[in-house]
Amino acid sequence: MVFSHKLETSDVITHRELIDRFSVSASGGMRRSTKNDLLVLISDHTNPLYDDRWVGDVFHYTGMGQKGDQSIDFAQNKTLNFSNETGVTVYLFEVFMPNHYIFQGEVFLYNEPFQEPQPDVEGVRRLAWIFPLKLKPGQKEPVVRESDLLYKASVQDKAVYKLSDDLVMERARYAPEKPGSRNVVSKVYERNAYVAELAKRRAEGVCQLCDQPAPFTDRKGNPYLENHHIIWLSQGGEDTPENTVALCANCHRKMHALNLNEDVQKLLQISRGFIRINN
Repeated sequence: MVFSHKLETSDVITHRELIDRFSVSASGGMRRSTKNDLLVLISDHTNPLYDDRWVGDVFHYTGMGQKGDQSIDFAQNKTLNFSNETGVTVYLFEVFMPNHYIFQGEVFLYNEPFQEPQPDVEGVRRLAWIFPLKLKPGQKEPVVRESDLLYKASVQDKAVYKLSDDLVMERARYAPEKPGSRNVVSKVYERNAYVAELAKRRAEGVCQLCDQPAPFTDRKGNPYLENHHIIWLSQGGEDTPENTVALCANCHRKMHALNLNEDVQKLLQISRGFIRINN
């Protein structure tokens, strides 16, 4: 009997519905159903441990294993790695809000998995396996609501704010150079929360362009500065500590309105100088 999930791209179901519909377990990001010969992948963006992301039309999915180097032969990592050969059907869901599972569609392993440095659950640098996935042809492109991305960003910002300086620096250092991007009403770049927080901490409450203290504080009493990518992401800039600074609102608007070369060079010198000192 052919398995039918009766879902359309971008449909939303609850956790209980996912378990019952696909006959999978109640926990884990990679859930195997031997009954239906399928593997459900869940990319939970409310969990800052895994850095799953879309790059163009390829989804970079982080494998199983929270502590230490991941093994490609471990549990469902192995299932996904050999899914093209074995014929196991693979489905992808993304979660931006609790109990809000967005169906992305059926995917397949598009390219060879590769290893990428990421911090583990204890903040220790380790090698994680990244699986490049693509949607099977003939499916609609998934659409994500801007409100989901904003909620994701707020959750991650709150989690990152509580981390120590050393841990923020460690995670920012090994953040992917190319940010994920999504199609909503317009393309939205998913900035890395650790890179953003590191830039603000480096600035120590002083705008890195005009060299003046932040003009006001936020509701928590912290100096209010805004993150700015010196080489804009839309122009191919990277979401890295070397390309990210913290500016007052006026200077941030100035950079996006004028983007004067002398200002760009000043910010690059400041940012890269800091990186050299700390490496």
